[in-house]
Amino acid sequence: MTPNETTTAYLRSKVMSASPEELRLMLLDGAIRFARQAEDGLQNRNFEHTYAGFTQCRAIVLELANSIRTEQIPEFGSKLQSLYHFMYSELVAASHEKDVQRLRQVIELLEYERETWVLAMDRAAQERAGAEPKPAARAISCQA
Repeated sequence: MTPNETTTAYLRSKVMSASPEELRLMLLDGAIRFARQAEDGLQNRNFEHTYAGFTQCRAIVLELANSIRTEQIPEFGSKLQSLYHFMYSELVAASHEKDVQRLRQVIELLEYERETWVLAMDRAAQERAGAEPKPAARAISCQA
């Protein structure tokens, strides 16, 4: 097996064995990674790097928006979808205008979303284990 095939097999295994919560975290990590790739490409005038980063980040953000289930808490789900659609439109604008500042704002939103998601995952794990959630996790998750 070549190194690339080994990496692909590892990633496939990781994705297939991940919980839905872990998959969402992997998507957030990917969106951040590709957004940073686009930022690096813009700063270094590497247009192929920029294009690939923006394209992949937009695809992931769209997937994140479309995967939200609004049945349980419709208002929250709708607001979160709106946030992802805002990020998507900002990515499109940043790409067309080559606007690093707009892209950085999306990266900040994605990083905040990732932090919030990790706290929510921790709280859910504690609740499943029967433990009382930590106060910080409770405060953050109530804001979302």
